[in-house]
Amino acid sequence: MATTITPTDGPVRRRTGRWIDHWEPEDSAFWESSGRQVARRNLVVSILAEHLGFSVWMLWSIVAVNLNAAGFALTDSQLLWLVAVPSLVGATLRLPYTFAVGLFGGRNFTIVSALLLLIPTIGLAVVVQRPDTPFWALLLVAATAGFGGGNFASSMTNISYFFPEKEKGWALGLNAAGGNIGVAVVQAPFVVTAVVTAGGGLVLWRAGLMWVPLILVAAFLAWKAMDNLSTARADFSTSAAAAKRPHTWVMSFLYVGTFGSFMGYAAAFPMLIKMEFAEVNPASWAFLGALVGSLARPYGGRLSDRVGGAVVTAASFVVMGVGVLCAVFALRAGSFLFFLASFLLLFVATGISNGSTYRMIPAIFRATAADGAEGMLRAKREAAAAIGIISAVGAFGGFFVPRIYAWASEATGSIEPAMFVYVGVYATMLAVTWFVYLRPGATMAKARV
Repeated sequence: MATTITPTDGPVRRRTGRWIDHWEPEDSAFWESSGRQVARRNLVVSILAEHLGFSVWMLWSIVAVNLNAAGFALTDSQLLWLVAVPSLVGATLRLPYTFAVGLFGGRNFTIVSALLLLIPTIGLAVVVQRPDTPFWALLLVAATAGFGGGNFASSMTNISYFFPEKEKGWALGLNAAGGNIGVAVVQAPFVVTAVVTAGGGLVLWRAGLMWVPLILVAAFLAWKAMDNLSTARADFSTSAAAAKRPHTWVMSFLYVGTFGSFMGYAAAFPMLIKMEFAEVNPASWAFLGALVGSLARPYGGRLSDRVGGAVVTAASFVVMGVGVLCAVFALRAGSFLFFLASFLLLFVATGISNGSTYRMIPAIFRATAADGAEGMLRAKREAAAAIGIISAVGAFGGFFVPRIYAWASEATGSIEPAMFVYVGVYATMLAVTWFVYLRPGATMAKARV
């Protein structure tokens, strides 16, 4: 039976199944009376669920460096496959996860997507107990960790419906940062590493089971405290229109270099430390990269508001290239501290550029909007749809970065060739950014996107 919130509770109208039929965040009276409270409650649970999604997504980045110590006999290339394949699956799932909110409801799909994380965590706990587990089985279980990568798309889509335009940027920034920090948390020495080494020895199955209670709590909180919005609908036609826009694919390419670099380096960093500096414990240092990259992301958006997202993105590609070259010199000098500092610079640049590229997308669509209120509304919708496409394509960088390292190591016995490939990629992306968005006389340059 349908129910209606009484006037003293504000104008949010509900029905059974925690569906909200009346939701108008742009109405200031509605927002102040009850909308903000409901939106914030949904945001808090969303951040928790997405944080766990990112943690599970990157779980193999810290498990892989310990597999041989637990009795396995895997090559560096095989270990890099295990840290790369979750990004491949996560990137592939992002697009269907974007539409899932409109098809099933944000609360409903948050419950489902959280419970799906039980598959990779329990699966990991099973396969790492037997060193004779075939590599294909390890790879299959690692692939299921990609469920956590898909969570970002559904979570961001869902939260975007709850908040008014004036508060949407901050809410989405908090949601994204809460997820990204999950990468740093899973790699921190006082989390997974501490659990698997507690009591002495190495008990890798704990790395999977330790997340099960948290996943169940997140699913329960989503069931208990979140809401579905009937105004959130899957808009396939708008996504198709956004896919026809050349700027959607230009920004997808750039996002491979920004977010893709962040995820790829975060996944590979523990293995790189182990491969190049055998005397250093990756668990003591690797988490710092993802941490500084996550914390830098909001500042990229804020700086872009002042000087333009394209300027910040272009500068970030320059810094990323410098960071990679410094890492090459650090390898030749055999200096771990120089290597670490170079990668921290690189991670900061990826975090800032993540924020700046996200700021560019709505600005680009506003600049190309047709005249009138209807044209501007359509531009906003297409920008939102484009973000789903761009975030999905960009996440594939998380797969390519570790695999390029593996190729270089197998072919030459060194990761240096991979580093020079990255420098070339960043130089190309810098040129594209300048030509399309900064070149004097270009339409986008005049719009200061």
